[in-house]
Amino acid sequence: MRISIGPLIVAGIGLAMFLVAMFVPESSGLWQVFDFERRFLAVIVVVFCGSVIYWIQHARSGGEIKVRPIAGLEAVDEAVGRATEMGRACLFVPGITDMNDVQTIAGMTILARVAGTAAEYGATIEVPTSKSLVMTSARETVEAAFLSAGRPDSFNPDSIYYVTDEQFGYVAHLTGKMAREKPAACFYMGAFFAESLILAETGNAIGAIQVAGTAQPAQLPFFVAACDYTLIGEEFFAASAYLSGSPTELGSLKGQDVGKVIVAAVLIIGVVLATLAEVTGSPALANAVDVLRGQFLN
Repeated sequence: MRISIGPLIVAGIGLAMFLVAMFVPESSGLWQVFDFERRFLAVIVVVFCGSVIYWIQHARSGGEIKVRPIAGLEAVDEAVGRATEMGRACLFVPGITDMNDVQTIAGMTILARVAGTAAEYGATIEVPTSKSLVMTSARETVEAAFLSAGRPDSFNPDSIYYVTDEQFGYVAHLTGKMAREKPAACFYMGAFFAESLILAETGNAIGAIQVAGTAQPAQLPFFVAACDYTLIGEEFFAASAYLSGSPTELGSLKGQDVGKVIVAAVLIIGVVLATLAEVTGSPALANAVDVLRGQFLN
């Protein structure tokens, strides 16, 4: 049986911190070094980091980590296959922000999957960009995908090109291209703003199968209404781990879920205690609510 020492070390540090916070008198010099009034928050941080390390080690040692299917990513093969059958191109739009935006980086990960599938099926993929650095990154991503698929000769760098930094000038180019060439599959993966509905409605009007993904809450309703599949919020960022199957990424994803459970549990407990304290007028419950506020909110 293989035992990982990483989680044990983190757990040991967390236990030591907790014991010191609980039993070391306030007159000790340790209280001058650390702010033990936030000791419970420190324990939660250690548990969170320990869970990430544990699940990474678990995945690396061959343990199974289940990730629920994401419909939008499962539909990539269907969308590219449809474009191949119809003899039309696939259009990939990586948003309107530069490479310093995490949404654009997440979009590049999905572009690699779409480009790889297009290379296998012999489909054409076009990537108009609104930033020159995004164009360079997209070219490298698509070229690597075609090379991995064993079709380096099919890669056409001219199909990944720069249009303009101007938001609606870029959108005008995209909608005009969609209306003229009628791509069979449209992918919108990145940061989108006022142009989201324009793009989605144009794609819907030409009958393209559309897959969208963004972390902009205000734009999600438009994509949900007009696209066939939409990656909502964290699904978009989890796509990297979902597609790569990397033990490190899957373990990190699973470990972060533990932190989310802890946050949700604290919120629920706090709401219940605050409600009971108001209803019953109990000083003990009111004190418990004050402790939670002091530890986690202030």
